[in-house]
Formats: sequence, structure tokens, C-alpha cells
Amino acid sequence: MSDYCMVLTTCGNKEEAEKLAGLLLRERLAACVQMTAITSFYEWKKELNKDEELLLLMKTRVDLYDELEKFISTHHSYEEPEIVRLPIEGGSAGYLGWIDEVTGK
Repeated sequence: MSDYCMVLTTCGNKEEAEKLAGLLLRERLAACVQMTAITSFYEWKKELNKDEELLLLMKTRVDLYDELEKFISTHHSYEEPEIVRLPIEGGSAGYLGWIDEVTGK
């Protein structure tokens, strides 16, 4: 199993997305947070929805995931925010080492 992962979440507006990204970096829970605009189609409470959102892609260590998940849940405005962990199965040694350095390992 890899020591690294990417975590995804979405935010409803740029201000919240930028604030969350900044907090995650300051807390050293992520080494990098990328943000991109997306359109989400989903069902919530038996209604179909289409929303413009911002997708955050966070690169971090697996051992930080539980703390990162709790942090997002605490600081997010959504009732049930998307928090998905994807394994990083490989990567350049330099980049993965940088994740360790930035997240305080």
C-alpha cells in the first residue's frame, strides 16, 4: 500500500474553496491543493441537482487522512461534503519526498 493519497472535495463557491485550501496548507494536512471549476449533477434528498462547484484535489499522506477528513467535515458548509480518498500508487521520488517535507514527516 502506498504512503500517499489524493483527497477530493467540492465547494459551492470560490471564497470557501480558497479558505479551506489555505487552512489545510497552514495545518500541514496537505502538501498541495489544486482547485478547478466543475459542474456537478447529483441526487440529494430525492431531488436532481445541477450545480457549479469547485473541485479541490489535495495531495497528502495516508497517515494524515483521518485528521484531514475530520478537518474538512468541521470547516465545510455542506451538510454532507464529498470527501473521497484515492491512492497514489506511484510518483517521482522527489515529488513524494516533497509531500513528506511539506506535511511535516
